[in-house]
Amino acid sequence: MRGWLLLLLLLLLLPLAALASLLVIAERQPLVSRSETIAPSSIADARRVLASNDPSRLRRGDERTALLPARLIDTAINHFASRSLGGRGAFVVVGDCGELRLSVPLHALPETRYLNLSAVIAAADGRPRIATASLAALPLPAWLAELITAAVIRAAGMTEQWQVAERAIRRVDFDATAGNVVVRYVWQPELLEQARSLAITPADTAHLRAAQTALAGLLDHRSGAASVPLAQVLAPLLRGCSERSPRCGRAALLVLAGHVSGNSLSQVLPEARSWTRPRRVKLSLHGRHDSAQHFVVSAALAAWAGEPAADAVGLDKEMRDARSGSGFSFADLAADRAGTRFGELVAAGSPRLQAAVQRPLSDGDLAPSLAGLPEGLSAAEFERRFAAPESASYRQVAAEIERRLTAMPLYR
Repeated sequence: MRGWLLLLLLLLLLPLAALASLLVIAERQPLVSRSETIAPSSIADARRVLASNDPSRLRRGDERTALLPARLIDTAINHFASRSLGGRGAFVVVGDCGELRLSVPLHALPETRYLNLSAVIAAADGRPRIATASLAALPLPAWLAELITAAVIRAAGMTEQWQVAERAIRRVDFDATAGNVVVRYVWQPELLEQARSLAITPADTAHLRAAQTALAGLLDHRSGAASVPLAQVLAPLLRGCSERSPRCGRAALLVLAGHVSGNSLSQVLPEARSWTRPRRVKLSLHGRHDSAQHFVVSAALAAWAGEPAADAVGLDKEMRDARSGSGFSFADLAADRAGTRFGELVAAGSPRLQAAVQRPLSDGDLAPSLAGLPEGLSAAEFERRFAAPESASYRQVAAEIERRLTAMPLYR
């Protein structure tokens, strides 16, 4: 009897001890305080890194050196902390070391506090190792920090991916002068397979195949010469999801994004080569094919990677168009923002969206009017009229786009 009482006492005391420990190490102020916003420059950095390390041009055993801008790693860490932990993260290169900081809110406490973690990563014989670490004001021995890191990797189910990366990486150095992390590696195709397995699970693959089959059925009787309003395809595609789940909806968006952009899913999923292919039919939004592209691609990005990533990719594209394309277009940005809002609803499994797709939709239900929004602006004209995305004149047009979106029942 006494043993049962002791066990009951322990069961009662353990949660209290855990709560007391959290109160001791939790801090009132976050170590990292920033927004989720992703700068278009980070998208440009990512494009440059991918272009210089294009997997399609690499063979097994090729030795390469990747220069990873610290600001790109900083953006990636903050994005991961925001999406996966509900917190914020930061990374900076100082001297010959990298410094990582994380702040995670603890909403379970009576008053929201923060779990603040910092670590200095040094290159020991070319291998990244934790030199010093701290949890709030509590210093952690380097060996303990390494042990915790390994445990987190195992808990996340990423042990195999981590081992493949470790085998491929030959040396890591921190270059504060150039603001880069220099990674020397030997290419192994397994790296791509492991990255794909993290991004797309077997359940996602099943949803993608079902969505592509459904899209092929919706377009099978359509003429390739005709332009079909996006709403006439998007609503039944989402309505036909076999499961009312965000994963099903975002798979439908990715399939549709591949269709409107002319890209095959087989580029990321080799098994998709044997799947039913939809008929090449152009989709339009408010009578414009480019608007349908912007809407659907942004919706897929928002559903899979989040709003900040979708917004940054859209703005980066418009800035590039201003320099050497069709020109900067606020109409395209409006379609991007509408798609982003739509993708967020899909990712959240919004009951409002589920109810909306049960009835026929029009393009006006998906995106606001694009009338009166400046388009075709060259880099010089954009500079003269709007200077930069931070200017008051730019923010005025952006606010008008948001006003039009907010007035729509779906996004209200």
